[in-house]
Amino acid sequence: MGAKATRVAFGEALVRLGSENPDIVVLDADLSKSTMTEYFARKYPGRFFDLGIAEGNMVGTGAGMALAGKIPFICSFACFVIGRFEQIRMSIAYSRANVKIVGTHAGIGIGEDGYSQMALEDIALMRSLPNMAVIQPADAVETERALEYIVTHQGPVFFRLMRQKTDDINPPDYQFRFGKGVILRRGKDVSLMATGGVVANTLKAADILGQKGVAAQVVNVPTIKPVDRELIAEAAFSHGKIITVEDHGITGGLGSAVSEVLSELGRGRIKRVAVEDFAESGDAEGLYRKYGLSEDNIARKALELLQD
Repeated sequence: MGAKATRVAFGEALVRLGSENPDIVVLDADLSKSTMTEYFARKYPGRFFDLGIAEGNMVGTGAGMALAGKIPFICSFACFVIGRFEQIRMSIAYSRANVKIVGTHAGIGIGEDGYSQMALEDIALMRSLPNMAVIQPADAVETERALEYIVTHQGPVFFRLMRQKTDDINPPDYQFRFGKGVILRRGKDVSLMATGGVVANTLKAADILGQKGVAAQVVNVPTIKPVDRELIAEAAFSHGKIITVEDHGITGGLGSAVSEVLSELGRGRIKRVAVEDFAESGDAEGLYRKYGLSEDNIARKALELLQD
């Protein structure tokens, strides 16, 4: 399929799924050209609703539609829609409304837009809600397969997507399994667990480690809640040392989810590679280097953990 942004894959797949399920409706907050819901709007204008720059209203409207039997996708930049946390908490989560929250332009990978539009706290917030599933695909293939699942999932979902293009890491016949990680590469020395756009950098980090005689396992973690406890436990007992990698703040994301499992197991050591400060404007590759998400730094953190 080649390099494609997950938000583009989402927009395209949503049109196809809309033809199969007339209950799917789409709401946006004046960003349909960026979230790629404009594809759905052109195809099904009667099932598309632009709420304007009023994300709180979009949340409430989506909840109402869900409680009336529709399958609403409410879409905006992740930082803007999750900024309406109180409405999400009460109208969607507490009401057990079958709303699919789509947050695009996640992480520092959005680049030049700068921190004001970088969602770096969104996973932490959504993980805190008892019945909210959190899914983040790593490429276009996984986006399509995950979206097919999300339409059938009963309950609220946060679907985290990227602005930037990413190469496919999964084969065309990839099958998404909710709550399960995917071992992309096996290795006996350390387990590298990543989610989203930095899975590709993590695979490159494994190549660097291989050149230094370290055999690294690479795991793609598309479902951050519920996280794959079985796979984490397996890594804790077989490898003992785990690196987590995510384009998200260091608190409350994948690294925290894995740490929680390890603490309950009483096994395994972990280093978290994530964003530890307010980021800034710049190209995605440069920001990944500065804030530690480059393949070189991922490999360096793994070596540090192995030497401890």
